[in-house]
Amino acid sequence: MRQSKILIIANDKMLLDKLRGNLLREKYAVVTAADGSQGLQLARIEKPDLILLDVMLPQLDGLEVCRILRKEMPVPILMLSTRGEEFDTVIALELGADDCMTTPFGIRELLARVRAMLRRANMANEVTPPNPQALPQQIRVAGLTIDLSRRRVFRNESTHNLTPRELQLLVFLARNRGHVFSRDHLLDEVWGDDYAGNPRVVDYHILSLRRKIEDDPSCPVHLVTVRGTGYKFEG
Repeated sequence: MRQSKILIIANDKMLLDKLRGNLLREKYAVVTAADGSQGLQLARIEKPDLILLDVMLPQLDGLEVCRILRKEMPVPILMLSTRGEEFDTVIALELGADDCMTTPFGIRELLARVRAMLRRANMANEVTPPNPQALPQQIRVAGLTIDLSRRRVFRNESTHNLTPRELQLLVFLARNRGHVFSRDHLLDEVWGDDYAGNPRVVDYHILSLRRKIEDDPSCPVHLVTVRGTGYKFEG
């Protein structure tokens, strides 16, 4: 069985060495970079199965690296923030990170998330893709046009790019409009039932989608919160 390859991009040597040592003990192949520019180059050359990406990096910070990577490749990205600021988490998820962790974090929890993310990625790669001509390439609902192939949503005269996770979440809710789904249900459907991260990742993605599809994100008419229950798509 081929070893999964993990790229660590971190400027903190203690953090990098700790992650590298523990991942090697788990029999992963590990590649490391100490700054954002080097990390981008290695990602393009090594084609890792997963990237651990620190926010605080010289030359290019982790958020910018995440933005560039997400445009170029579908590799799972786990962001690491040593600042512990919610702002970092929100922005990272909006830029397309699959999950975020803030220090201090337990190495066992990190390894559990790594295993879950790799497992989901491997399952997705093993599925035989259906005939694309048999699938609709666009979904039109409530004045929105969701372009599945280009990961874009069109509203009125505006066009917004969607991250892979935003697209999955929006399509699921739009196809089940009128039905209320709890945060846990959405985690199972969109992130997978083995997701071990922060359940508030759903809230962050809903917030990001509202900014892209609502006329007034503070008073949404499509992605509606049902207090004490969850979210639903209206329209």
